[in-house]
Amino acid sequence: MDTIKVAVFIGSLRKASINRRLARAVAQLAPDDVVFEPVRIDDLPLYDQDFDGDYPAQGKRLKQAVESADALLFVTPEYNRSIPGVLKNALDLGSRPWGTNSFAGKPGGVIGASIGATGSALAQQHLRNVLAYLDVVLLAQPEVYVQFKDDTLIDAEGHVSNEGTQKFLQGFVDRYVAWVRSHLQA
Repeated sequence: MDTIKVAVFIGSLRKASINRRLARAVAQLAPDDVVFEPVRIDDLPLYDQDFDGDYPAQGKRLKQAVESADALLFVTPEYNRSIPGVLKNALDLGSRPWGTNSFAGKPGGVIGASIGATGSALAQQHLRNVLAYLDVVLLAQPEVYVQFKDDTLIDAEGHVSNEGTQKFLQGFVDRYVAWVRSHLQA
């Protein structure tokens, strides 16, 4: 099989984002023929139905990134028990105008990190609801809720310092990649 391209949506814009670190860790644990490419969402205009007839360049770029990917990975923090507005806006832009949902039928995964005890569990549940409506075929298990109690758990380059966490993330990556491969071969 050719290289599998995974479009990665990181719901945090913060430069030192722990979710960006988590995304890098997952990418490093993947086989060489699976490439994780972050999708830029920091410059997207707020979705407005008024521009459906003349879609903004950033929205077109986002839709093209999704459409050219084989699979999707969403890495979300939890803001006020839900997903960040910037991530929801990207989902709205990528699924519009009506009838041009770029996400439909793509295999996807949802993971996340937080400093809180629930490790983004509620945000992930909200995100899964939105993605189900957008017809993203989601990997159900394993669920990945990483609590960052220690800022050194995953460094800026994605190296995991805790052996148990690395083993857990490797298990997710192995399952995700196998699931994506089976979806693409179907």
